[in-house]
Amino acid sequence: MDDSSSQPERSARLERLGLEPGDYYFTEEGYLVFTEQYHRKRGYCCQSGCRHCPYGFHEKEGKGRTR
Repeated sequence: MDDSSSQPERSARLERLGLEPGDYYFTEEGYLVFTEQYHRKRGYCCQSGCRHCPYGFHEKEGKGRTR
């Protein structure tokens, strides 16, 4: 997200995407990071090496479960 977006605009955008508090957080650099809570609600592994993947996928090792 760019710096021109205000917090209320950002919150409204995330709500439209169906994200709830606890589904994500922002890094110091401003990146959106999905939490384990979000991944479990989604219900499958996308095999992208997500930081909080609860399905055991490791980008380098290529291991994981898809359900």
